[in-house]
Amino acid sequence: MALAYGPETRHHRLPAALRAPFEARTWREFGYLLIGLPLSVFYFALSIAVVSLGAGLVVTFLGIPVLAAALAMCRGFGMVERARARGLLGVEIADPTPVRSRSGGGLMGWVGGVLKSGESWRHFLYSVLHMPWAVFAFTVAVVFWTYGWGLLTYPLWRWVFPVYAGADGLQLYGDRTHDFYLDSPVEIAVTSLFGLFFVLVTPWVVRALAAVDRLLVTGLLSPSRLATRVSELESDRGVVVDTAAADLRRIERDLHDGAQARLVALAMDLGLAKEKMTEDPRAAARMVDEAHGEVKTALQELRDLARGIHPAVLTDRGLDAALSAVASRCTVPVEVDVDLPTRPAPAIEGIAYFTVSELLQNVSKHSRASRATVDVWRVEDRLMLQVTDNGRGGADISAGSGLAGLTERLDAVDGILAVHSPAGGPTTITAELPWRG
Repeated sequence: MALAYGPETRHHRLPAALRAPFEARTWREFGYLLIGLPLSVFYFALSIAVVSLGAGLVVTFLGIPVLAAALAMCRGFGMVERARARGLLGVEIADPTPVRSRSGGGLMGWVGGVLKSGESWRHFLYSVLHMPWAVFAFTVAVVFWTYGWGLLTYPLWRWVFPVYAGADGLQLYGDRTHDFYLDSPVEIAVTSLFGLFFVLVTPWVVRALAAVDRLLVTGLLSPSRLATRVSELESDRGVVVDTAAADLRRIERDLHDGAQARLVALAMDLGLAKEKMTEDPRAAARMVDEAHGEVKTALQELRDLARGIHPAVLTDRGLDAALSAVASRCTVPVEVDVDLPTRPAPAIEGIAYFTVSELLQNVSKHSRASRATVDVWRVEDRLMLQVTDNGRGGADISAGSGLAGLTERLDAVDGILAVHSPAGGPTTITAELPWRG
């Protein structure tokens, strides 16, 4: 849930208590409470009627589809309520997950999906529970609002009583022998003061009532935690698939443009050397010597490529040795401190290794730092990584850099990436991964 109302950063001459009756937020929330009563009565009457009809017909074939249609109707009510809360209360609520058909689809599959959906029943519960609350909220809000502005403006419309009602003013008390009307200047002034009090209190009463509505809408009309988690996992699965495909394309490109092209050239050179072996042995020997150098270069490229896939030192000796090897290739001095009682799961270990590797590459390319540190430790069931440098700072995940892609990779395994990089430095990037040992 996100609130559309940001914190007030402007400085006002009037205190909040005097501004509240005239603020747009107060009028929007009051309008929300006014509209809520007729809508809630409509929701309540229609949902109770159709659900009762479906429950009564459940002994027949028609009862189940009618009950499913009633729940689908309640989901439509929820759509209206979320839009109303978004526009008037500033509450941003995600739509619930669509109904998933059961038994291979079709009408009966959809009916089964609706009936087995907890979100559908929560929408029905909202339609039932919100009606009594809407009656109470409407009554309280209207009474405070009416009495407040009515008493405050009493001096402006008091003339109506003696002209049209034949009375001196509002009657505060009256029986057969005594009458007390608010008609003297002092009484009129005191009445206006009471009205001012109600006017100043009403916005806070309205906000309190609207806060309860926020809780009802958020608690009953928002997606369930399980559905939200499933959606996140589906999104993370897509990220993992895309990342794996990108890695395969990178490996294929590196093989094609690097080692493969070098080996093709090497084969051609060896073929020419073989032809020159009898005619010009010295030239053939020189070509073989050059080919030997090309073989060494190709082997080094293949080692680098294999290290980029999964380094052998990580498998054999763990994060401490692997990160020390990465730090030794960094262009700035790096101090590595790994404090782990045991080794995490191989998948998590690999992600931690490539996370630190990419962060140190950023240090080498962009930070203009003179030193950096890498700290790795465990906190309960989480693996913590922190890379710090004394460079120029200014790293930003939202800038579309490699940090954004790194964040997506960590999200795919329930990881977190936090960046603190003020302009001028230093930069501290902390990654948190599940342990899964």
